[in-house]
Amino acid sequence: MADLEDGESIEMQGSGSKPYVLKNVGGVYSCSCPAWRNQSAPIERRTCKHLRKLRGEAAERERVGTDLPPKPIATREEQSGPPILLAHSWDNAADLAGWWMSEKLDGVRAYWDGRRFLSRQGNAYEAPDWFVQGLPDMPLDGELWIGRKQFQRTVSIVRRQDRSDHWKEVRYLVFDAPRCAGGFETRLKALEDGLSPERQPYARLHSHQRCAGLPHLREELARVESLGGEGLMLRQPESLYEVGRSSTLLKIKSFHDAEAVVMAHQPGKGKHSGKLGALVVWLPDGTEFSVGTGFSDAQRSSPPPPGSVITFRYQELSDGGVPRFPSFVRVFGASPAPSSAGAPGESSPGESPELAPRSNAPARQFTFVEGASSKFWEIAVHDCEVVVRYGRIGSAGTTNVKTLPDASAARRHAEKLIVEKTGKGYTETKK
Repeated sequence: MADLEDGESIEMQGSGSKPYVLKNVGGVYSCSCPAWRNQSAPIERRTCKHLRKLRGEAAERERVGTDLPPKPIATREEQSGPPILLAHSWDNAADLAGWWMSEKLDGVRAYWDGRRFLSRQGNAYEAPDWFVQGLPDMPLDGELWIGRKQFQRTVSIVRRQDRSDHWKEVRYLVFDAPRCAGGFETRLKALEDGLSPERQPYARLHSHQRCAGLPHLREELARVESLGGEGLMLRQPESLYEVGRSSTLLKIKSFHDAEAVVMAHQPGKGKHSGKLGALVVWLPDGTEFSVGTGFSDAQRSSPPPPGSVITFRYQELSDGGVPRFPSFVRVFGASPAPSSAGAPGESSPGESPELAPRSNAPARQFTFVEGASSKFWEIAVHDCEVVVRYGRIGSAGTTNVKTLPDASAARRHAEKLIVEKTGKGYTETKK
């Protein structure tokens, strides 16, 4: 596992927009996350999931003592429902060889508490007695599932309160046993021994396989998505069942980039009051939708004007052709604003709105190869924006965009990041 030398620090992305800073000062490890800051233990005995991810469970247990400090008070998200494990998104850099890989199910998450199914929010699903017959009295974590692309059908059945025969379409796919002691492999074995078609005809253990490396992961992801599946879930070997979001469980989906023309601005609410709430955009085929995430505070204060062209990232298209979970990436150019005679869906036959070409500003590329690490990092400056893309070599990587007050500030910020990266051992790849 990686470690920090005395005086060294490293950034690690958490669930928020800004990464946390992990430090080692004279053998005292710290993290800027709330979980580390809010512990009552002395600072030399504090730990958190980010330090455990970096140094490993065994190293942290040895450093702070046999018993790791208790977790801080759960967040509202964690308190409102049953004590379940939640996933982080893969950062495209972590080596997942040896991790347990399974299909990400497009169903309804259901926690079996020994007598009933509970949703993530703590609401009960009224399953028929014959459906739950034979399920153990110990907690199970799984998903109520009908089939790929059957999410709406699944929801319509499990949220009924009449315990109807429609439940015969549903299966309970179990992927963990929260209260069983031991690592993930031990819990899987307990589920294999405890679940059988004879005792529980409507429940079965979800299939897992070892990930052999990045090529295997990409091959399996492509296979699942070609069948209409959502993506993959990866579970760290020997990991314990934690309540809340954990870096031992990662979700992986393919994301796609596309361009759209800005039509209008939707006003923000709450903390975004007086700023941009979302962009109303349209695609060349006339599809109209809103993009409301991915913006910095500066971009919400001064959003791309109508007629400009943005690049956005999305997971997949809905049945109606609308991008799901669109997120703003950057502005690439401008296109004439649609007129009343040329509104979406009303263009002349054979015509479609043209999008401006992407910026051709050169990007500087860097790599870091040492031991099991094989990572790339590239940076480009587009006017007042600094665009950084990073990840494991061979992957699509993750893209971050930071908007500065002006082009001069953007160049200074980029140079600062380059100095930091080269100081950590990254070398520039000359084109």
